[in-house]
Amino acid sequence: HDALLNMIGSELRTVVDIGANRGQFALAARHHAQRARIIAFEPLEEAAAVFTKVFQSDPGVELHRCAIGSKQAELEMHVSRADDSSSLLPISDLQRQLFPGTQEKDTRRVPVTPLDAALFPSQIQAPALLKIDVQGYELEVLKGSAMLLGCFEFLLVECSYKELYTGQALADEVLSYVDRAGYKLAERGNLVRDKNGEPIQADFFFRRN
Repeated sequence: HDALLNMIGSELRTVVDIGANRGQFALAARHHAQRARIIAFEPLEEAAAVFTKVFQSDPGVELHRCAIGSKQAELEMHVSRADDSSSLLPISDLQRQLFPGTQEKDTRRVPVTPLDAALFPSQIQAPALLKIDVQGYELEVLKGSAMLLGCFEFLLVECSYKELYTGQALADEVLSYVDRAGYKLAERGNLVRDKNGEPIQADFFFRRN
């Protein structure tokens, strides 16, 4: 993500990081977008604890310990041995085959809220970036963010071409939703392919039309 953040970082005033994990993306965002306020969401307590420690001296970063979805609920999180592969959807056999070590180790209930209910438009100073990395739950996040999408100049969404999580929306469905919401695909990066050369997943960067 460094090249992308290097390109737009200096202009960003708000970064909303959904699926923040231990702060990997937020650290890169802070490096390139030094004036931006970072608002992060991470439901897993172990990852959130690391995130909090990393940013404890940065008053411009805030963390909400919940997941984002299309409706208010308490849902089962499928916790992967590699915690950044955890999902609100069941981990598929294909995910485990393609990415060894990502099998489920336990499940736990986590709070889920729409972004529309978690933030006010006044909290999102433009230009703003919405980053979504939620292991197959992207479309649900977008549906729960519908009222706020107009606040974001940029979207960065990880999408899959294959069903890595049971019941997930694949890339074409997510891209179609984002297109209807008024965004244009600007770039595709971090493309991962299987041993046959077929695409598995990628990061998609959008600009608002």
